This record gives sequence, C-alpha cells and structure tokens, in this order.
Amino acid sequence: MATEDPAPGHARAVESAPTGRLAHIDNLRILLTVLVVLHHAALTYSNLPLWFYAEPAQDPTGGVLDAFVALNQTFFMGFFFLVSGIFVPGSVDRRGARSFLRGRLVRLGVPLLLFLLLLRPLVNAGTYLEGAAGEMPYWLYYLVSWDPGPMWFIETLLVFALAYVLIRRVRPPERIIRSRTGRLPGPAAIAGFTLGLVILTHLWRILVPPTTYWPVIGLPTPAFLPQYVLLFTVGALAYRRGWFDAIPRAAGWGGLAVAVAALVVLAPPALASLDTAMLPGTWGSLVMAAFENTFAVGAILFLLWLFQRRFDHQGPLGRFLSHNAYAVYFLHTVVLFVLGHLLSGWDAPALAKFVGLAALALPVSWGCAALLRSLPRADRVF
Repeated sequence: MATEDPAPGHARAVESAPTGRLAHIDNLRILLTVLVVLHHAALTYSNLPLWFYAEPAQDPTGGVLDAFVALNQTFFMGFFFLVSGIFVPGSVDRRGARSFLRGRLVRLGVPLLLFLLLLRPLVNAGTYLEGAAGEMPYWLYYLVSWDPGPMWFIETLLVFALAYVLIRRVRPPERIIRSRTGRLPGPAAIAGFTLGLVILTHLWRILVPPTTYWPVIGLPTPAFLPQYVLLFTVGALAYRRGWFDAIPRAAGWGGLAVAVAALVVLAPPALASLDTAMLPGTWGSLVMAAFENTFAVGAILFLLWLFQRRFDHQGPLGRFLSHNAYAVYFLHTVVLFVLGHLLSGWDAPALAKFVGLAALALPVSWGCAALLRSLPRADRVF
C-alpha cells in the first residue's frame, strides 16, 4: 500500500504519467454537469415522474423529453465515471493512499452528508405532504424513504475510490506504467470492449432488470452498473497508459459514426422490443443493451476527441464554470425544486416548460454554487 512518501522507484514511474489540469477534461465536466441539470429538468415535465417535483406531461411534447432522458441515460453518467477515473491514479500517486482516502471522505463524504441531512428533507417534504402526511410523522417518513437522491453518484464514486486503493495493493502502478503506449487502443480492441460491455450488461440484467431501483443505497439505475464500473476502470487505465494523450482524428470521427449507426440501426429494433427489453434474459434485453452501450462508447470517444481538439483551453468564464461545477451538482436539486414550484402556474406545453426551467436553472445553479464556495473553507469541499 502506498504511503505518504512514495518509494523512489514508484516516484520515477509516476513521472512518466501526465500531470497538471487538462482544460478539455475540465470542459467535459462542465458539459456533463449541464447534462445532469437538463436531465432532471426534463424529468420534471416528462412522462416519467421520477423527480422530487414532477408535473407529468399532458401533451405529446412530453415524449420528446422522454426520448432525451432515455438517450442521455445511455452514456452521460458512465462518461462521468470515466472522467472521474482519470483523476484517481494521479491523486493517489501524489498524496499516498491514506491521504487520498481522507481527502475523498471530505470531498465526497461531506457533501453527501450535507445533502442527506439538509437538502433532501426540503425537497422530499412535498412528496410527504401529498401521500404520507396522515400516516406517519415526517421524521419516520424520511427514514423509511431514505436515499441519497442524485448524490448516489458521489456515494458510488467513494466506493470506487476505495476499491481502487485496495486493488492497488495487489497490482502496483509500476507494472502498468511500463506498458504505457501514449496512444489509443485500435479499433479491434475498442470493438472487443464494446462487445464485452454489451454481453456483461445483458447478463447482469438477468439479475438486475432495467426497472430495478435499489432503495437505501439510492442507486436509480443499477442496470447500468457494469458500464459505470468498466468506464471508471478505463479512465484509470487511460491515465496510466496514455490512451487519451492524443486521440487520432480517425478515432473521433469513427466514434461519431458508431454513435449514429447505433441510432439508425439499433435504436429502432430496441424501441420495437421495448416491452420485452424490460424482461431479463430476452432478445429485446440484448438488443437494448447493444444499443445503449454501442451508442455510449461511440459518443464518449467522439466527445473526448472533439473536446481535446477544439475545447482544450479555458478563459475566465470557462474557469468559473469549471471551478463551480461540483457545487452545481450538489445544489441543482434544490434549485430545480424551487423553480419548478415557481413555474407551476404557467400553463404551457411540457417542452416549453422544460426550456424555461432549464434557462433559469443553469445560471441560478452556477450563481448559487459560487455563493456557496465563497463561504469560509467551502472551497476545500466544493
């Protein structure tokens, strides 16, 4: 296990890995944070009442929001785990395992506790008043409905970080760094990874169907857990082996072609077999897993290349958005909840209300995040 002062051989190995902030990765985090806010804003007015405040769609435009939510779900949280995995090995290298875990407990554990103890009681009160107010006191309802809401990602990331440190004891990073290539694996390797991810997801969903929700833990999409685990692992390995140092143009455009092909070739049969796709071990489930993961790999590869090539710089606005993105993730639930209530009297199509809510929620979330981080010591957590 690594200590606070790495051994000389380990230090030399670490020198071969990239250091410093990567502007295009920070910009990708901004994009993914925006997608999180948009995802939950869409849930507010979709036909999927899965948010703390929801107005189920009363017109056909709700179907557009359903499609956005479903397509977004195929890749955006897996992409978040991949980006997070990129930063874990270097942090452990610099700080040592014990210091790294202490830091993760502060950066991840403190926001998780704050959300559970302060924010979730606020956004959960409406559900209580609508359904359980006459049956039990609020404190009991809060306990029996316990879950971390969107902070499930932070909770899961904390588990992944601990798993990385434990695995590192068995397989020191020097062995991986010696095989550092500085280039992306070839098309055959990427295709093999995608196929393996499809098969693993299909088999996993025999045990955990797509409609499964894990209470208490609060994981809303456990059917996607293979994708989350493997993409986090890819991020960590990419840091060591330099897979994303310079993504070739052909790989970027190839990723886009794969994503488009998934939409054109795999999405129609996946939608046609939607009823059976929810049943474990069926042909429909396999087709759905193929569409979701093929689209995810293609979209992620294209976006990595695009941001590395076109968005590998930051001005004052980019730095502001990047520095406050984590606090936005923490606060956006309350922002959407409050704004949703404020817009409740607006009679408009679901899509129009989504656009209005999103247009307000994004700047308000970043403004509130900046105020939060201006508090004493808050920037050490957020």
